[in-house]
Amino acid sequence: MRPIPASQVTKAVQVTSRVPSVHGAPIQIGHPEEIGITHLDSPDFGDAVTIKEGEIPVFWACGVTPQAVVMNTMPHLAITHAPGHMLVTDLANRELII
Repeated sequence: MRPIPASQVTKAVQVTSRVPSVHGAPIQIGHPEEIGITHLDSPDFGDAVTIKEGEIPVFWACGVTPQAVVMNTMPHLAITHAPGHMLVTDLANRELII
């Protein structure tokens, strides 16, 4: 989730929607409870984010998915995400097939 000034939400959706294989469009704009998030002040992963007046929470499907995969597969080495960043690995896709 990233709080974005209301005036910039449309542009953020337009930019990220053009690259669906990299990031894609947001899965939710505003109202986190509509996607089952009840407490923005205590997230399952990462730090809490404050939404300031005039900002709208925008949610993308990213970050937590690769983090959950790493936690469940326990690879010998993983360089994972930090807020705003994706999973980085030197493994080829064929090496990840189980």
